[in-house]
Amino acid sequence: MKLIFKYLGHYKGWCLLDFLSVFGFALTELGIPTLMAKMIDGGVMKNDTGYIHKMWLTILIISFIGVTGIILLGYCCARISSNVTADMRSDVFARAQSFSDTEFGKFGVSSMITRTNNDAFQVQMFLNMLLRTALMTPVMLVASYVMILYASVKLSLIVAATIPIIVLGVVIVARLSKPISEKQQDSQDGMNRITRENLTGIRVVRAFTNDKYEEKRFAGENEQYASCSKKMFLLMQLTQPAFFLIMNIASVLIYWRGAQLLGIGQLQIGQLTAFVVYLFHAMMSTMLFCTVFMMYPRAAVSAHRIQQVLDTVPLVRDPVGGLQMQKPVRDLTFDHVTFVYPDGDEPVLQDVSFSVRVGQTIAFVGSTGSGKSTLVNLIPRFYDVTGGSIQINGTDIREYSLSSLRGAMGFIPQKAFLFHGTIADNIRFGKEDASKEEVEHAAKVAQAYDFIMEKPGGFDETIEENSVNTSGGQRQRLSIARAVVRQPQIYVFDDSFSALDFRTDANLRRALHSETQNAIVAIVAQRVSTILDADCIVVLNEGKVVGMGTHQQLLRTCPIYYEIAASQLTEAELQESAGEGGNAE
Repeated sequence: MKLIFKYLGHYKGWCLLDFLSVFGFALTELGIPTLMAKMIDGGVMKNDTGYIHKMWLTILIISFIGVTGIILLGYCCARISSNVTADMRSDVFARAQSFSDTEFGKFGVSSMITRTNNDAFQVQMFLNMLLRTALMTPVMLVASYVMILYASVKLSLIVAATIPIIVLGVVIVARLSKPISEKQQDSQDGMNRITRENLTGIRVVRAFTNDKYEEKRFAGENEQYASCSKKMFLLMQLTQPAFFLIMNIASVLIYWRGAQLLGIGQLQIGQLTAFVVYLFHAMMSTMLFCTVFMMYPRAAVSAHRIQQVLDTVPLVRDPVGGLQMQKPVRDLTFDHVTFVYPDGDEPVLQDVSFSVRVGQTIAFVGSTGSGKSTLVNLIPRFYDVTGGSIQINGTDIREYSLSSLRGAMGFIPQKAFLFHGTIADNIRFGKEDASKEEVEHAAKVAQAYDFIMEKPGGFDETIEENSVNTSGGQRQRLSIARAVVRQPQIYVFDDSFSALDFRTDANLRRALHSETQNAIVAIVAQRVSTILDADCIVVLNEGKVVGMGTHQQLLRTCPIYYEIAASQLTEAELQESAGEGGNAE
């Protein structure tokens, strides 16, 4: 409820209008029975035609006010609930944009989708019902019971006796529905996760003929969700008839007692008619109020899941009063950097130190799991170092604003990702206002221009969902073009050449060399041929630096690097690239 009231505060004017429309509706629903009673007892019974016409005119005017009120109530409820939900989704999405990889790992992508869409929808449905009833129900309840007392004190005792029974029923339903709602939303997360994995990895599923296994896995989660839903629907469906039964019993008792009072002259026909209408409104208002309470547990679970996202403070945060990076960037330094993943025990990187200046290329090699990708992910602060510091121009990168830091970089991830849209749009993702000439130049540098022009739409060709109409090498080259077009001060290539053939790789490195003369280039590579000309190569093994130098120096001084090079190059190529001085064997 705290989350809902927080957002409702942004729409105080509409809430006030909603509240006023309730009074218009209440005036109609409660005023008309009173007028009808007076017309029956004071007009019909006395055959006073003029009085009857006067009362009918009054009823018509009040009915018009009531219709206006109920239309306005529906409009206000729809507008407020829709806007609140839109604001909520926007805030969740914005908070997700600030999350580091740690927070995404904590929640999971599928759960984040559920929280943004389904959970927000559950809150919207509850809020819409709340706005319709939370304001209307108290007014109708109080007014109805006042009118019931006014019509007949003796009959009102029957109504009063039903209230504790209904309240007890509401409490029981709320307690039973909360754990079911929690399981239901967890199952929704599970179904989203399985669906996302299956659709993303459909080729793997088919290649290993595991269709039946995936169907079974989804069916299990789907059955759990269906089971929770059936329990919830059953609970709700049993509750409504039970409340109607109580209402009907109360109505029978009122008619029975009312007939007795009519017989002894303590009640008039018009009063009894009005009393029954008041009873209906009182009972229906109570039921609506109960419906809100029955919806509350599931909405509370959804609101809590949304609140968890909004309350999560990212580990990587924008510093207050963050510095703007002074350009040009002169140097990048790792000063005794150590890093441990938030959920890990052992350091992934230990005491890593090096420095690279503008115009230089530094490369990182090592066996799988040696910490290469982790190292370059620290540069744009996807994670923060556990110990030591990373400095640009002598200033710790944690002192720069995130937008300034990342704005100076062109990051090409290990897994190339393209967005749905045109090829030009994907390249312009690196620089929104890039001209046509800049886009084409970036594509040429990335060796993507030729295959782009071979496509029917050229740069206007649409990239389909999951980039199914591009190959792995094409995706990598477009990702590189996206970084080139922004002309960054620091290029970070996280194994971004792995899908390229040797010829394209060589042409791309040649084109990049002239493009990056005034920038720092950091490369994670598996191919030794990609980094032969690097100014400095850092060899990592189990998170530690075991060698540092040029290709020729490392062949002579670092056995691990020599093993890597020997596994990829021929003996003649090794001897040629090593030059004078032998090797590390």
